[in-house]
Amino acid sequence: MSREQALLARAALVLAALALAGCATVGAPPCPPGGRDRVVADLMFGRNIGGALGVSERSFARFVDAEVTPRFPDGLTILDTRGQYRSANGALIREPGKVITIVLADEARDLPRLAEVAEAYKRRFRQESVGVITRRACVAF
Repeated sequence: MSREQALLARAALVLAALALAGCATVGAPPCPPGGRDRVVADLMFGRNIGGALGVSERSFARFVDAEVTPRFPDGLTILDTRGQYRSANGALIREPGKVITIVLADEARDLPRLAEVAEAYKRRFRQESVGVITRRACVAF
């Protein structure tokens, strides 16, 4: 093997090693003492109906009491938000909203409940969509 070929072979090995290193995944870090691995969900609710605020604080609170709390009685957090999205007709919609964060106690039972809450909100308040984000997190209370 010539010197040039040896250099090319080394370069190929270095490139292959770098490529493989980029494919390596790192597992989630272990939870600190007292923490538990859980699925956490954020549900994102827009409050406009048409071009105006249509879901009042009182209406939203009633919705939470009727649809969310019975499905997730162990607790949740509600945040006021400002958001935007592109509607099905292509218009950019900016509106006030709410995000409800819930730590799921039982994934198999609770994941379908998230979809039930989203569907109930869309029906009740004539909404095009409700955002649902789930992620794994280390949770301690």
